[in-house]
Amino acid sequence: MPRSKNKVAAHHRRKKVLKLAKGYWGARSKVFTVAKNHVEKGLVHAYRDRKLKKRTFRQLWIIRINAAARINGTNYSKLIHGLEKKGVGINRKILAGLAVENPSAFTEIVNYSLN
Repeated sequence: MPRSKNKVAAHHRRKKVLKLAKGYWGARSKVFTVAKNHVEKGLVHAYRDRKLKKRTFRQLWIIRINAAARINGTNYSKLIHGLEKKGVGINRKILAGLAVENPSAFTEIVNYSLN
């Protein structure tokens, strides 16, 4: 019985990996075995960093809210506690946007949460 070589599928698999490695430097974009390792590692980083991105943005929003809250005479912790007590359902992303783009509205929210 003749040996089956699976040429079509193997060729497509190699083309797919080399397409993902496009833009890599040197053998990383040319040699399949090298490219395969670097593409795989790149995909691992991409998966991990999609999770880290959420964490990083939340930190940024908290820093912005805290800075704006301190300008208005309070701090982040007291502001968030006051908003939760009043039942205000504004998330940190929206609060940070208000703090940067519309400081007067943010000041009103701070005054409402503290009273």
